[in-house]
Amino acid sequence: MTESEGNREKMPRKKRERNLIAFTGGAALLALAVNIGIAAYNSHKLKKKKKDLPGSNFRVNLSASEILKLADRIIAKSKEVHDLVASVPLDKVAYTNTISPLAELEAQQFSLVQSCVLPKLVSASDDVRKASSEAERRIDAHVLICRKREDVYRVVRAFVSKGEWMNAEAKRYVLCLVRDFERNGLNLTSTKREEMQRLRTQIDDLSFRYIQNLNDDNTFLLFSEAELAGLPAEFLKTLNKAANGKFKVTLRSHHVAAVLELCKVGKTRKMVAVSYGKRCGDANLPVLEDLVQLRHKLARILGYSNYAEYAVDPRMAKTPSKVFEFLEDISSSLTDLATKELKILKDLKKKEEGELPFGIEDLLYYVKKVQEQEFDVDFGVLKQYFPVNLVLSGIFKIVQDLFGLRFEEIEDPKIWHSDVRVFSVFDSSSSELMGYFYLDMYKREGKYNHTCVVGLQNGSLSSSSAHQIPVVLLISQFQKDVRGHPTLLRFSEVVNFFHEFGHVVQYVCNRASFARFSGLGYDPDFVEVPAQLLENWCYETSSSKLISGFYQDITRPIKDEICKSLKRWRYSFSALKLKQEILYCLFDQIIHSADNVDIVELFKHLHPKILLGLPVLEGTNPASRFRCSAIGYEAACYSRIWSEVFAADIFSSKFSNTISDQYVGMQFRNTILAPGGAKEPIEVLSDFLGREPSIQAFVDARAEFSL
Repeated sequence: MTESEGNREKMPRKKRERNLIAFTGGAALLALAVNIGIAAYNSHKLKKKKKDLPGSNFRVNLSASEILKLADRIIAKSKEVHDLVASVPLDKVAYTNTISPLAELEAQQFSLVQSCVLPKLVSASDDVRKASSEAERRIDAHVLICRKREDVYRVVRAFVSKGEWMNAEAKRYVLCLVRDFERNGLNLTSTKREEMQRLRTQIDDLSFRYIQNLNDDNTFLLFSEAELAGLPAEFLKTLNKAANGKFKVTLRSHHVAAVLELCKVGKTRKMVAVSYGKRCGDANLPVLEDLVQLRHKLARILGYSNYAEYAVDPRMAKTPSKVFEFLEDISSSLTDLATKELKILKDLKKKEEGELPFGIEDLLYYVKKVQEQEFDVDFGVLKQYFPVNLVLSGIFKIVQDLFGLRFEEIEDPKIWHSDVRVFSVFDSSSSELMGYFYLDMYKREGKYNHTCVVGLQNGSLSSSSAHQIPVVLLISQFQKDVRGHPTLLRFSEVVNFFHEFGHVVQYVCNRASFARFSGLGYDPDFVEVPAQLLENWCYETSSSKLISGFYQDITRPIKDEICKSLKRWRYSFSALKLKQEILYCLFDQIIHSADNVDIVELFKHLHPKILLGLPVLEGTNPASRFRCSAIGYEAACYSRIWSEVFAADIFSSKFSNTISDQYVGMQFRNTILAPGGAKEPIEVLSDFLGREPSIQAFVDARAEFSL
């Protein structure tokens, strides 16, 4: 996942600090010895004098009072610059007095803002986390005011009218400024702006109520141990019990998923699925209906026909019609494969449960049953082959070889916890410093509890016309083994680690000139592509051996047969799973594209149409617990599949037969990563592929590895 969306040089080569050793096979023993030495060394490193990172303005370990003072200085400086721009006479506007000050402000203040905001995610001090949250609140409130400054908008608009563009990227930046102002209604009358503000307040209140209803829901079902047959004893131990001795199964996703995937009792699965499908229905369905209508009103004030047009317009997809076409093409292309997959599941249920009809509540259970029968993969055993330091060493090796980079660990940097490691990232050919990379891997009290990448300093141009040094942080949630044993990763954690590392590479390789296009400032429909692309290396035999080794003898990587099974497992029943996701995406797009949609009837209609005749469970409607449509991804739920399709096309056409080819990797780095958000994504994608992108590789991969 990406935590920060607004984000990022040449520097003399410094004396090299300790190199990260990326070895496999016999040489991995040396790597392990080095890592043991590193662990011992790390226990003392907070006591030594710490080093600043040359070229980094990100500030580490600010106190609570320092955070709040810095936030106030950031706001004061921003107000000063905006006032200065607003004071420019409309007949005197020029790039240097209008656009350049705003761009420079974004570039300079990003690292300072992140210095205030990051502590809420990583600090061990409750006071510091509270100060960080307060600083974020103050800064966000100020940014909102700036986005509504009509005086600044008039000056920027006057510059646009002159048509004196410095270059294509500067033009794109200026047009984005104008678009942001106008999406806040600054081209409208004051009356319409006031109405917009009322609508946005109502929308925020309803979104909060929708989420709060789910968070407050404590519904549970009672089951005997026999009714939960198939669930492991370890899971049952985590369940509370009622006075009658029965187990309480809540409608939280981790309980529901466990029952639907593992419980042998069909009646239990159906009871849980029905209850989950009705969760908060009476409360949230009316809220969602009101939310959608308010969003349509907001969009129409801004000149759009409906909210979907408003939401999709600034994204790569551009129009709802393109989204519908995309989703329907994917769905129809997968129908034959999904039909074959569903028949396998129906046949197995008939064999185990007789003539009982197959329902949506059976999907996860029988998918897992077939996977256990078909694939010789024990994920509990597999975990023993992924000690974290070996995985990290392998990732570095893969990324260094592929993208022409070199990672060197920095000794004694300023850090916020002894677990944190910091690396310089160099271009392997020129030795140019590309950026810095913080790695905060382990769970701890007070730390943000999700895996993500956070930009700390963007790599945009500064006033000296030199690029700033990108600084980025990867936060992961690995469980540190306190017994002194190596930390072992589940395979899903390995894949997620690769995904987030893709964002790290994306961040440091971005060479856009403007802050809003640097770091992770890509089009939201495209920002996940590099991360999704890198996941593929987890499933290729040669790269899998670089990241794996039995924890007691790391010269023994996973076997070729396991690598092949993992790739087949990855795509098993993927057509059916995607059909489910497409169902939700279509639902989301339809309700935000038309007025007065009957949400209940719509879902009843779509469910069997998309899911090959499987009816919706009686009385259920997942829209009551569909958080994405309530807040965050409204009218944009399609975006994950959209980017995954492009990542599949890139991998299939350029990397599948040459996964360690640095020539192709450098093409990707220079064509896709370096421009950042400064170019239209369809342009850079077509340049790299040498053609228009296609869904075919995405579909073919699923067919190739089907059962």
